Amino acid sequence: MDAIELLLTRQSTPRLTAPAPNERELKIILDAAIRVPDHGALAPWEFIIATGDGLERLAEIYVNAAKANGADDDFINKAKGMPMRAPMVITVVAKTAQHPKVPVLEQQIAAGCATMAMQQAAFALGLGAVWRTGDFAFNANVNAALGLAAEDQIVGFLYVGTPAVNAPIKPQKDGSQYARYL
Repeated sequence: MDAIELLLTRQSTPRLTAPAPNERELKIILDAAIRVPDHGALAPWEFIIATGDGLERLAEIYVNAAKANGADDDFINKAKGMPMRAPMVITVVAKTAQHPKVPVLEQQIAAGCATMAMQQAAFALGLGAVWRTGDFAFNANVNAALGLAAEDQIVGFLYVGTPAVNAPIKPQKDGSQYARYL
């Protein structure tokens, strides 16, 4: 798959199954992440990888956060199953710092670009991935349980695995409809 084909056909793959990326594939995915634009070479990200027992620990973190927020039993049960939607979940964290030339927002965007690069790398490898956020990405209890600082921001949970179904490629849209010239 060439780069243009990847850019024009990439899509989220919400139905994932085992196997997760192997060691070689995961290295490619992570190496793609750190090639994104990074003003000041700050590397404002951390990738927390959950597989196997790590998925159970992530589920426990979600359940505890949901309980702390007073969630009902239905949501608590849903939270317990969220990490099990894929054989690997990569929590992408923007680890920002005050910098005279690189605003915090730019650092968070760089972490978002890293997430997109990982999803594209997975797709190029024949894997599937879907980038999710939701309430747990903005939950102080989740941050604390993951050992994050108060200023750290989860930019997404990247669910990665093997596509459970061969979904048809979505039709190409016309990007020029969102552009204008000055």
